[in-house]
Amino acid sequence: MLDRQMLLERSHLPLTAVVERMGGLQNQYAPAGYVGLWSRMRAFERPMLTEALERRRLIQGTMMRGTIHVVSAADYWPMMAGIARLSREWFTKAHAREIGDADLDVVADAVKRELADGPLRFAELRARLIARGLPERAASWAGFCVPMVRVPPSGTWDRRRADLYGLAEEWLPPDAVTEEDGIELLVRRYLGAFGPAALKDIAGWMGLSVGQTRNVADRMELLPLRDEAGRPLVDLPDATLPDPDTPGPPRFIAVWDAMLLVHARRTGVLAEADRPLIFNTRTPHSHNTFLIDGQVAGTWRFEDGEIRLSPFHALAAAERSALEEEAHRLAGFHA
Repeated sequence: MLDRQMLLERSHLPLTAVVERMGGLQNQYAPAGYVGLWSRMRAFERPMLTEALERRRLIQGTMMRGTIHVVSAADYWPMMAGIARLSREWFTKAHAREIGDADLDVVADAVKRELADGPLRFAELRARLIARGLPERAASWAGFCVPMVRVPPSGTWDRRRADLYGLAEEWLPPDAVTEEDGIELLVRRYLGAFGPAALKDIAGWMGLSVGQTRNVADRMELLPLRDEAGRPLVDLPDATLPDPDTPGPPRFIAVWDAMLLVHARRTGVLAEADRPLIFNTRTPHSHNTFLIDGQVAGTWRFEDGEIRLSPFHALAAAERSALEEEAHRLAGFHA
């Protein structure tokens, strides 16, 4: 996974290709995507991501598992085709009590009408939906009813609050893609970013059931493998597997990086004993972390122009030196 996530060696690939190889950027906190790309690309500078969003080469919106992702323009509509119907079904069941007798089709139509003339701030969209007689929570349901994008510069390094919404079909011309084709692309993107993997991990990342995922995966040409305990995994047939003893250089990871989340748990980047230090009820947003030889070894924060390090355990002198050198470069990136 470290190799596929470009964390063993920074990539020369262009920005959109890097985002696709990562399976998209999970991006609840706008600066996190910038740090994630800086750690993976040889020549990444902050304006590159903002410009790509403004020029619509990259798209930011509510996607897999109802969370904010940045994906390439080429991937956006196929991915949405794969998840939209099933995500709405899940949302309807999971929030049945909250939704009550409200009609989500009516909500969808109202959202489209209010956004037809251009993007709106969330507060304005909420007020307009209430004025139409819809429930106060209707604006919060909108992302599961209608494909919407976060319109830049909202949701970027310089304007971190991502609260300007527009209709995806107005921002990016729709592609005619079937649900099965969309799920197939999602499976390929997950394996390209996190594989080899179990079907349940792929399904968890997409926000679908294992059965829904298997229906498509069984028709794909995937490589069957086994993990250390003999459990079945699948992978892309042309994927490379680097030597397990390949050293991992120090790398800085921002909050909500997808490789630390539950769907990537089997990769072993975050030791289970340390997981409560990163994800707990006091910090549901997680922490910025750093890797030493491919393992989360502590947390970091940018403060007073410097990167402050908080290792979980004592570091060897060589590890500390290499980490501090990388931290100095990251501080420069922030500044």
